[in-house]
Amino acid sequence: MICNKVEIRNFRNSEFAEVEFTDGVNVLLGSNAQGKTNLLEAVYLACTSKSFRASNDSQLIKFGSDGAFVSVDFTDTRKQNITFRYQLGKRRQIELNKNKVTKISDMIGRFKCVLFCPEHLSLIKGAPSVRRDFLDFAISQLRPMYVVSLQKYERILKERNTLLKNALDDRATYDNTIEFWNEQLCHEAAIISRMRESYIKQAEAYMAECFFEMSKRTGRENEIPTLKYLGSSKQESYEDLQVTRDNYMRLLHERPEREIFAGTSLYGVHRDDVEICLGDKSARDFASQGQQRSLALCLKLAEGEIVKKDSGEYPVFLLDDVLSELDDGRRKYLIDEIKGKQVIMTSCETESELYKNAHVINVKDGVYTVEVKSK
Repeated sequence: MICNKVEIRNFRNSEFAEVEFTDGVNVLLGSNAQGKTNLLEAVYLACTSKSFRASNDSQLIKFGSDGAFVSVDFTDTRKQNITFRYQLGKRRQIELNKNKVTKISDMIGRFKCVLFCPEHLSLIKGAPSVRRDFLDFAISQLRPMYVVSLQKYERILKERNTLLKNALDDRATYDNTIEFWNEQLCHEAAIISRMRESYIKQAEAYMAECFFEMSKRTGRENEIPTLKYLGSSKQESYEDLQVTRDNYMRLLHERPEREIFAGTSLYGVHRDDVEICLGDKSARDFASQGQQRSLALCLKLAEGEIVKKDSGEYPVFLLDDVLSELDDGRRKYLIDEIKGKQVIMTSCETESELYKNAHVINVKDGVYTVEVKSK
């Protein structure tokens, strides 16, 4: 998987830019607030259709403009293109190879990437929602039908929560319709749970291998990380869809008054978590900050290895100002691991050994200029 070119117009702080990338390491170099991450954000859109920074599409449009344009050319087994058009007050338009995209699931998985940014260092010690977001993004690239189930689940959850909020004032409507929403919610929850648990099992093996290799440099290679999927139905396994569905139905039937009092759904995959341990102890509670960063880094590298195993090729690695957050040992390990893969990274550091063989693009005020190297 190679990202060949990105074209943007009135996107963030850039009026126009057309940037080509090599199949190796590409460095977006510049001071803070110049537009480095904006280009990374444009590439990420082609993978997920969403920004990893903006809460709504209007934030992507350059101040003073009424619309924005993003085009990403990439190659997997063939050359392809994904285009985004944004207009203030209107829904965005997405095209895949010049054909209008009506369902997001039709484009998810076409362009694959792994994003690693400073926020991902909180994968270990952050809230459960951080780990759920990681799973949702990672699995969606591999299984577009996961996106369909997730979207259905979120719509059902919204309807069910509205019903619960109004139950005290309108008990008749609740009694007449809650069973329908319970069945729908539990059906999608069973599908999502099985996919999440399967992914966690794959990630654990790659993560353990990565952590072992990294830890050898510190002399603590005896520590082994483990991952465990924690669903709110508290099952040992989520492989059997019917068992999972029945368990969630049982929970919803046993505690209806508690949910009505809370005014929200208390059970389901929206409350899942992943337990990350180092040795036999919780990494969140007992691992050092350095160990937590190592685990987060290994989890993101594992994400790339799973894509490679599933699709036969590595994704594009997007690194947003990560090197400055890592110590020398972890930085060197990351640099070694990304060799032979396409990497698009941002950096403020003007000097680095990494730049010797890299394609450097200087960024200033939303303008992107390829650095011409002296012979």
